[in-house]
Amino acid sequence: MAREFQRGHKAKISDLTAGTDLYVGVQVAGPGLAFDISCFGLDANEQLSDDRYFVFYNQPKSPEESIQQLGAQAGDTESFRVTLDRVPAGIHKLSFTATIDGDGQMSQIGPGYIRIVAGGEEVVRYSFTGAEFSTERAVMLGDFYLKDVWRFAAVGQGFDGGLAALLKNFGGEVAEEDEQPAAQQQAAAPAPAGAAPGFAPPPQAAAPAPSFGAPVQAPQAPQAPYVPQPAPAPAPAPQYQQPAPPAPVHSAPTMVGPITTPPAPAPYGQPPHAPQPPGPPSYGQPPQPSYGQVPGYGGQVPPPAPAPAPYGQVPGQQPPPYGQQVPGQQPGYGQGAPQAAGAGLAAALQPYKEVPTGTRWTSQNQQLMRVDLAMGGQPVLARQGSMVLYQGKVDFSYKGAGFAGRIVGNATGQEMQLMRCSGRGQVFLAENGAHLHAIELQGDGICVSAESVLAFDESLQHEVRRIEGHGIPGGALFTMLFQGSGTVIVKTHGTPVVLPVTPTTFADSNAIVAWSAASQVIVSSQVRLRRNAYPGHSGETVNLQFRGAPGNFIVVQPYEV
Repeated sequence: MAREFQRGHKAKISDLTAGTDLYVGVQVAGPGLAFDISCFGLDANEQLSDDRYFVFYNQPKSPEESIQQLGAQAGDTESFRVTLDRVPAGIHKLSFTATIDGDGQMSQIGPGYIRIVAGGEEVVRYSFTGAEFSTERAVMLGDFYLKDVWRFAAVGQGFDGGLAALLKNFGGEVAEEDEQPAAQQQAAAPAPAGAAPGFAPPPQAAAPAPSFGAPVQAPQAPQAPYVPQPAPAPAPAPQYQQPAPPAPVHSAPTMVGPITTPPAPAPYGQPPHAPQPPGPPSYGQPPQPSYGQVPGYGGQVPPPAPAPAPYGQVPGQQPPPYGQQVPGQQPGYGQGAPQAAGAGLAAALQPYKEVPTGTRWTSQNQQLMRVDLAMGGQPVLARQGSMVLYQGKVDFSYKGAGFAGRIVGNATGQEMQLMRCSGRGQVFLAENGAHLHAIELQGDGICVSAESVLAFDESLQHEVRRIEGHGIPGGALFTMLFQGSGTVIVKTHGTPVVLPVTPTTFADSNAIVAWSAASQVIVSSQVRLRRNAYPGHSGETVNLQFRGAPGNFIVVQPYEV
């Protein structure tokens, strides 16, 4: 029986089927609308680094045929064959998308779906309707993504800009928009049948024999009538062919010469001396080309000072010409500003731009996390005051623990002051510059101290768990247990280390951040009675000992609370 997914749901392919030769069917329709349904093969950075892995009606298969477009069949608007064990190592994600060809919005579509069929049996289906969208013209429906193993995620995220915005999101561009409409392509392309049973859809209706070469449409050549008209260039072209970056505006010759002049040693073996500003030439002396001056920049260079002192020690020394490096200083610290000005403001801010992605949780940097509430359709519980920025329609409300929860929290030290974030928008979370880590749970569990939790999906179950022992200083006798399907954001001081649990694994109770829920934890005390007679100790009196089967782990931060 097929599993019904909601937006944001994820699962390992191995949990859905043992096969790797899969059939992917997409059904989407709307009155008067035509659709282009495509598959993007993306690299580890979620970019279309190789155009050959953009599989659509004009390029129906990848080079090694691990991704093939099959056309309409078995009730599906479009279908694909995906052979996961043949996908190249450089491809980490397969994103299946639907874009409207022409005018229209995704809010006008009727009920649709994306489904996976293995061995003739449907194993998963993600259904959607136009009510889930508004002005979007392109939608990412579902993803196969590689995270140690291949997994499937129901995405359902759209772009108002249509195919152009979709391509830009994946790092591609559209040169022309006079392509044949998808409806004509689907009508012209014969739908294959008799496919291998490893990926074929459930038998519904007979279809003509497949012809994998047919989707490469020969009628594309007659589009030449648009080319001989140089004067009225196609209007859509400038939308996607971005102009080259503007030429540097601070590159006048009066600045190039001094900036590129290296701080060369004294000419012709003479002792080092401080460079002098350009001045009138000394009559009868030849120019000094060893200083790298360009003809016309002050003429000849005066001879060196009679009694040069070490760099930077000449009393009353005149400042060097604008842009030249001051002797004794490291280059690049305030001396190369005119060079950077030519790059422009956009280039200076490029390293700090928002990180795009098609997933619910995205790390913007080590200290900032973004959650897209529209993906998954469920609220997020976050530590009060941790929101630093949000976009869209987001509602923030108080999330109380109830009377019993407050009693338990106060008694155990595991009380969390939370707010509930709901709506359709993006929320950016951070707290005191702590390092943030997204931990995805898929039915398993993890133990985290309440102090180390920043946010988590409301779908996760959480409760206080007691650690066995006779008490730990600082109130670390209890911890929070998170279970279910969702993501929890853990914060650490610095970069943590993850270690496997062995029978002799001990950790400082003030440095431990989290551990696998299946681990057995007991208190190990090194207090000796003789310390009463001999004052002084190492400071490591109470530790936590971890035990468990192989596969259990602990997370320790380089910091003690």
